[in-house]
Amino acid sequence: MRERFWELPLTELDADEWEALCDGCGRCCLVKLQDEDSGEVAFTNVACAYLDDQACRCTVYAERHRHVPDCLSVTPDLAAHFDWLPVTCAYRRRAHGQALNAWHPLISGCPESVREAGISVAGRVVSERGVAEDDLEEHIVHWVG
Repeated sequence: MRERFWELPLTELDADEWEALCDGCGRCCLVKLQDEDSGEVAFTNVACAYLDDQACRCTVYAERHRHVPDCLSVTPDLAAHFDWLPVTCAYRRRAHGQALNAWHPLISGCPESVREAGISVAGRVVSERGVAEDDLEEHIVHWVG
């Protein structure tokens, strides 16, 4: 990968560089609820059944669309226009011309910096397998922004 590739416009990144932007927080894998009237999005502490809640990585990433048909692939266009990505998300930040946070592993040089900064969902979520859809509102959290 190119030196300091994360500072380039997103449209100039190759596939490996794009994937490397992910900080591994797991926040995008949380179930979100959207208010039908206001459009406001609320995050829950309920994670996709395929999220490894300690490593904060998808266990079926290469085949995720087969297992979860409505799983979205984050693209530069999506990152720029969808507010459901957390404000800490590297894709969203770069799509809006912002620098990566100091705790991002590409900046810190340490994969654990995401956990140390309190950004990771590790140890803070439950699997969707154990939560009824009618109970999702009880799992709304405010630690995701």
